[in-house]
Amino acid sequence: MAQEWFIIHTLSGQEQKVVDSINKRIDVEEMREYIKDPEKDVFVAKEKVVDVRGGEKKVTTKKLFPGYVFIHMHLRDEDRKTISEPLNFVKDTPGAIGFVGGDQPEPTPDAEIEDIQTRMADSEDLERPKVEFEVGETVKINHGAFEGNSGIVEEIDPDKGRLKVTVNIFGRDTPVDVEYWEVDKG
Repeated sequence: MAQEWFIIHTLSGQEQKVVDSINKRIDVEEMREYIKDPEKDVFVAKEKVVDVRGGEKKVTTKKLFPGYVFIHMHLRDEDRKTISEPLNFVKDTPGAIGFVGGDQPEPTPDAEIEDIQTRMADSEDLERPKVEFEVGETVKINHGAFEGNSGIVEEIDPDKGRLKVTVNIFGRDTPVDVEYWEVDKG
């Protein structure tokens, strides 16, 4: 039976600890036949996001699925029965609660994992805002030439991370382009 993707439920905030522990113990506990390449086969899903602190733009990482680790491993035999050695290896990992699905976990479809990995890869190039915006929503500009003004979101350009906001300046509605990080909701 080939390797399949499974999801490990972890204690809150322990995701990276689980990944690191699996990577350290894999050779010591002779698990290479079940997890071939732990550098690629065990990961926490994260993406880069833009945050503003103290008026400055900062890029941070955010977990897409807090409390979960993804693992590509050989966990079931030809009869689709769970193999106890890799099951217990994961369950005995500090910070791991167990597999999603308990002692008889079902694999996660490859397409779902590919979507997650694509989103992670895309975030390397595209900084996503921590906050999602909607057309018609009121935002307050907190940086730049229009700082302190409020306006209505007219257009959203997620590829460039920019908004077109209509702001009332000197009694006239004026469209201005701002980056996501330059505005707050409300």
